[in-house]
Amino acid sequence: MKKIGVFFAEGYEEIEALTVVDICRRCGLEVDMVSVTERLIVKGSHGISVQMDKCLLQTDFQDYSMLVLPGGMPGTKNLEAQEGLMAQVDAFYAQGKYIAAICAAPSIFGHRGILRGRKACCYPGMEGHLEGAQVTEGPVAISDNVITSRGMGTAIDFALAIAGALCGEEKAQQMAEAVVYRQ
Repeated sequence: MKKIGVFFAEGYEEIEALTVVDICRRCGLEVDMVSVTERLIVKGSHGISVQMDKCLLQTDFQDYSMLVLPGGMPGTKNLEAQEGLMAQVDAFYAQGKYIAAICAAPSIFGHRGILRGRKACCYPGMEGHLEGAQVTEGPVAISDNVITSRGMGTAIDFALAIAGALCGEEKAQQMAEAVVYRQ
């Protein structure tokens, strides 16, 4: 079974993170909610606290097929400050494994040189951080093993793109229909 790690830092955007967890679990994927702090409860940017499955130090990255970075502020900055997580993002990218980010979080990929020559999107106004990218305005941009999305309003599109990458487009389309999502 394919497994995803979704990484939560203080100040994450709740809808972006939890939509991925929900849709992907409904598709039959195993999803770990990982705190990048030493605490299992992480508070989002709108004051919603969520219980995580594990902390970063307990994480075996070899188990994952994809790493997912939700946006939000200051969540995105807090993710980027986690050197151990950033080393894993770099390693996944170098190995051709999937990495995904939404809202402000694609800026992390831009800062790391991951987006050069790739199509990418992000929260409006953050495009300057997508260094070297071919910036798009669609809800999701998929460029080989890199998936980016624009924000809370595109969270279902983002989650379905992740599910499509790991479960196949047919399964993702079935899930869209099951949750009454109109594309």
